[in-house]
Amino acid sequence: MLGFHWDCWPCLEIRAVLCAMGCIQSIGGKARVFREGITVVDVKASIDPIPTSIDESSSVVLRYRTPHFRASAQVVMPPIPKKETWIVGWIQACSHMEFYNQYGEQGMSSWELPDLQEGKIQAISDSDGVNYPWYGNTTETCTIVGPTKKDSKFIISMNDNFYPSVTWAVPVSESNVAKLTNIYRDQSFITWLVATNTSTNDMIVLQTLHWRMQLSIDVNPHRPLGQRARLREPITQDQPKILSKNEPIPPSALVKPNANDAQVLMWRPKYGQPLVVIPPKHR
Repeated sequence: MLGFHWDCWPCLEIRAVLCAMGCIQSIGGKARVFREGITVVDVKASIDPIPTSIDESSSVVLRYRTPHFRASAQVVMPPIPKKETWIVGWIQACSHMEFYNQYGEQGMSSWELPDLQEGKIQAISDSDGVNYPWYGNTTETCTIVGPTKKDSKFIISMNDNFYPSVTWAVPVSESNVAKLTNIYRDQSFITWLVATNTSTNDMIVLQTLHWRMQLSIDVNPHRPLGQRARLREPITQDQPKILSKNEPIPPSALVKPNANDAQVLMWRPKYGQPLVVIPPKHR
C-alpha cells in the first residue's frame, strides 16, 4: 500500500497517457461529493482503440494480446480529524465469462467459473489474489492516514487486458498435431471506485463502470505456422460505460477466491463425457 497522501501523485503520468489515447469516456467537470465530504472530480475510462494482436511464434501454443482497458479518477479527500486510515481504490469483478477453444469436430476446451455459470453468485472478484478486495496496490489504491490538516488530492488508475496461451493441439491428447480451429471469448466486468474506512469498515462506492471484451479468432490448422489465425469481428472493442447511478458491490466481489483461482479448464468432446484438464486452485 502507498503511504501518506502526498505519495499518491505518480498516477498523473498514466492520466496523461489516457488523455492521449482518445476514445475516453469521461465525467470530467462534474465533480460529485459523497459522504464524509469525499469528492470525485474526474473519472475517465477507455479501451485502447486497437485490434487484438496474434502471436504464432510458438509451435506449441497460439498467444494473443487484447487491447487494454484503462480507468483513472481524480479524488479529493477532506481533512481527517481522527486517527484513522482511509483507502481509496479500484475493485473489479467478472460478471460474465464465455471462453471456448474449438478443435474441429473433436470438441472444445473451455475455461469456466462454475459458481458464476450456475448463478450461485452475481460476480466473482477480479482481485490480484493478494490485496483483497482491491484490484492491486500500486497505482490502483491510495492510503490516507489521519489525522490530516488539509485536503488530500490524488489520482487512482488501473489497467487490464488478456494475454493467454492456447494449445494448437487438443489439450487432452498426447499428439502435438495442430487441431485448433476457433477461439471465442466474451467477458464482462464491473469496476468500482471505492473509499473504505479501515477503522470502521465503512465502504463508500464513488463510481461504477461497466466494460466488456469480445474476441473471435478463426484458425486454419493446416496452414503453415505464422499464417493460421485470423481475427474476426469485433476488430475494436466497445468503449466502457460510466454509470450515472452507482451499483452495490456483491459480497462475492470482495472475498476469495478471485477469478483466476476459481476457474477450471474443461475438455468437452463432441462425443463422450467432459473431463477436467486443470482443476480450480481454490474451490
